[in-house]
Amino acid sequence: MKRTITFLFSLAFFLCMFPWDTASAFGWGYQKNNNHTPPEIGAYQAVLDKYNAFYIDDSGEKNLYLTFDNGYEQGFTSEILDVLKKEAVPATFFVTGHYVESEPELVKRMVDDGHIIGNHSYHHPDFTVMDKEAIKLELEELEQAVAEVSDQEELIYVRPPRGTFSADTLKWSTELGLVHVFWSLAFKDWETDSQKGADYAYDEIMKQIHPGAIILLHAVSSDNATALEKVIQDLKKEGYQFKSLDDLWMHKQLPKQFLY
Repeated sequence: MKRTITFLFSLAFFLCMFPWDTASAFGWGYQKNNNHTPPEIGAYQAVLDKYNAFYIDDSGEKNLYLTFDNGYEQGFTSEILDVLKKEAVPATFFVTGHYVESEPELVKRMVDDGHIIGNHSYHHPDFTVMDKEAIKLELEELEQAVAEVSDQEELIYVRPPRGTFSADTLKWSTELGLVHVFWSLAFKDWETDSQKGADYAYDEIMKQIHPGAIILLHAVSSDNATALEKVIQDLKKEGYQFKSLDDLWMHKQLPKQFLY
């Protein structure tokens, strides 16, 4: 399975070296580096820049951004929120309609604790087979659902289901006032019946870590929930600081003469 994952990342990187067709669908992927430097994304960078999407903080600073994908609840999110509160670390939770419907109190707590809710769509469809109006309805329905159970009325950041995207879907999200957020650090953590222990999650994060990383974790993982506190504490010791996506987005909007 590890070979399969490596192959898929390599294939995605290979495909992104070719010229873009706005209607072509792609799965987010990158060439991992093992020397604590940002992964290579090839021609993806140009289209992300064109449509104000991002996957990393490219400032070179030792900033980190924790993001969680929450499609359903497995009983670990409260524990994760407890750790984040104890360590004073902000995070972004990309939720679906199912999650909001089934766990409104957790969504409310995320916002009350100072975290950001991101838009992972209402029904978790493949955006690349939809038109702009259908995507708009998906995103607006999720935004309304979150607003009904929490104090966050607007969802700015969107993460496409399954990481699938095209130049069109990036363009349409920009026109709708949304920002696509991908990731630069992830591992296979979502299979609830194939958890490998907290040490595995810790090692996967620490060996891939790099300045500016947007870290994707799945809150259904018991490994992640157990490892998170040690991960945060040890990364702080290494000089990393955890920031909010809002910090990164505001930084990206500043004119270049004000950045340094």
